[in-house]
Amino acid sequence: MQTYRILLADDHVLIRAGLRDALTGLSNLEIVGEVGSGRELMQAIKTLTPDLLVMDVNMPDFEPVEAVERIRLLYPDLKILVVSAYDDQSYVIGLLSAGVNGYHLKDQPLSDLLLAVQRVLDGGRWISDPLVNRLVNHQTMINDSPAPSLTRRQRELLYLLTLGYNNHKIAHVMELSVKTVENHLTALYRALGVESRLEANNYASHHPELLAIPAQEKTAVGEEIAPSEDLTVLVVDDNPRYRAQMSRMLKKTHPSASLYEAEDTTEALRLARQIAPRLAFVDVVLREDDGIRCVRKLKQVSPTTRIILISAYPDREFRRIGLDAGAIAFLDKKDLDAATFRQLIEDSLEINC
Repeated sequence: MQTYRILLADDHVLIRAGLRDALTGLSNLEIVGEVGSGRELMQAIKTLTPDLLVMDVNMPDFEPVEAVERIRLLYPDLKILVVSAYDDQSYVIGLLSAGVNGYHLKDQPLSDLLLAVQRVLDGGRWISDPLVNRLVNHQTMINDSPAPSLTRRQRELLYLLTLGYNNHKIAHVMELSVKTVENHLTALYRALGVESRLEANNYASHHPELLAIPAQEKTAVGEEIAPSEDLTVLVVDDNPRYRAQMSRMLKKTHPSASLYEAEDTTEALRLARQIAPRLAFVDVVLREDDGIRCVRKLKQVSPTTRIILISAYPDREFRRIGLDAGAIAFLDKKDLDAATFRQLIEDSLEINC
């Protein structure tokens, strides 16, 4: 009888111990190694040459879709069984599309895990029963839903996601900071109605037309999108020096555009009623005022204004609350250079035209 070599990958020692104990019940299996991070995983596969990788999707230094695609390329005969607590269909569909042979839920009976391992080793596929109906329903919803309208930058970003690029590689390719990429991803997820890069990958696989940039939008390298004569930008910040800096960037990138300045919410709302700005930058802290509250009020006064929150001290919770309030992005002031400023305005022109 052939003996199969098994590699376990999970960042929880107790989980690995449970898997090890469960799999020792099969006489034709040999546990040859255990790892707890993505960094250890690739080296262990190379060194131990397992027949089956049993892995979780949530480990340090680990991007599951990118890792699976890389493993498939380097080790096409290696079987991969995901054993995870995550029952989100996006993880299942994304990883199955990337090349895993099975997806097993950790809360399912031990007997099912043993069946899953045997099924995968025999060349079959495995999906835990609770996921099957949800996957079928999810597939129907995706096929029936119309594709959203994305900006040129969002389509480029979606394409890079389908290549398995992580945020650092996307930032390098798009010549943006990692934090700016994170904000662009948030806007892309909202446009697609998804919550993760796995869901975005799956959405793109069913709507490949989103990855194409229409010919009329393609520009040569270094070519600028023509500025709109009625482009209006509102900057709400209690620091006059920063407002002056924003004004200089706008005049440099779009000389015919108009910039309006406000140092508090009251002044911002007065201007918004008058000009209905296409784009607004709002600082999170406005002296004794609250920039997130300002965002909510601006959206009530001028619903079509695209608002970007800015802060010298970025905070994840502020980012979450700000996006819920209606902002499209949350940027670190240090990352708002001329190139980023130009792209934000170009995206605004595309969506609002």
